[in-house]
Amino acid sequence: MAAESGDTAFVSFEQVQKSYDGETLVVKDLNLSIGKGEFLTMLGPSGSGKTTCLMMLAGFETATHGEIRLAGKPINNIPPHKRGIGMVFQNYALFPHMTVAENLAFPLEVRGMGRSTRDEKVKKALDMVQMGAFGGRRPAQLSGGQQQRIALARALVFEPDLVLMDEPLGALDKQLREHMQYEIKHLHESLGITVVYVTHDQSEALTMSDRVAVFNDGVIQQLAAPPTLYERPDNAFVAQFIGENNKLVGKVTSIDGDQARVAIEGAGEVSAVAVCCGKVGEETMLSIRPERVIIGAEPSQNALHGEVKELIYLGDHIRCRMSVAGHDDFIVKVPNSSAHATLHVGETTNVGWNTDDCRALNAA
Repeated sequence: MAAESGDTAFVSFEQVQKSYDGETLVVKDLNLSIGKGEFLTMLGPSGSGKTTCLMMLAGFETATHGEIRLAGKPINNIPPHKRGIGMVFQNYALFPHMTVAENLAFPLEVRGMGRSTRDEKVKKALDMVQMGAFGGRRPAQLSGGQQQRIALARALVFEPDLVLMDEPLGALDKQLREHMQYEIKHLHESLGITVVYVTHDQSEALTMSDRVAVFNDGVIQQLAAPPTLYERPDNAFVAQFIGENNKLVGKVTSIDGDQARVAIEGAGEVSAVAVCCGKVGEETMLSIRPERVIIGAEPSQNALHGEVKELIYLGDHIRCRMSVAGHDDFIVKVPNSSAHATLHVGETTNVGWNTDDCRALNAA
């Protein structure tokens, strides 16, 4: 989904800052517009500022500077319960003394809805998450996955236009987590709601989102659709944080348009897309995805000499760890076909890549 301009955005952060001690900014001059119906994920390591941004949007934290708008209206001074936002937390936050149905009815009761309307909306929300038969149970009688479904239903029961999710799947096992990712994405698509989702799990972000905002040190490093983030990272942090990545350090010898020639000490010269590599003579980091590396490359394919160190069978592909240009952790993903039968630990061969698959980034 395309980003909206600040004038028509459903959610907008305008020069937002947050400091807890009056000195250190955990969020620095955040400008972000989120379109109506968009699924936007805030992704980043612990302490990067993503959860603080979500809490400011929810109203549980106050911005030190700047303005947050919802549907065009400033909400900085509006308390959380009056913002009309649904929330889903990692720890579910269900009331243990209430039944499932009572948990879902609570936000409706707070909004002054009558009994028959409440019952109708509770039933609809439970059916939405395939939990229609569990209304009479208490949270302690449910599994973790079932509790998370109820927490999701409670966030949706009053039909909010905006739902915030803070690491909602963090407590689930891998298989259930992956299943719930698809369920949440399908609910988003069918209901047309706006979702702002926080996670540190990059595969979760790539799976679910229309766009991903990658945070580090209180700043958005890149804001883009998942394929763009993976294929065309803007800097070394994004390249390293999103997916698996090979990095080689070298010096820029020439720049011609959007291509750079880079000398790798003791290994030769290669070509790459010049993204943020600095000037001629400066150090740069080359970023190449493991599945884009060509084993047995011809000299015309940016060929470097490599030695096979380890072969790991992973079913659909072979993970080949090689020593290349002094790096013993250069990874190549080889599709599981007859090709892998020709690889042996200890043998030497060329590895290379197409220039478009290699990005020259800031030295990190």
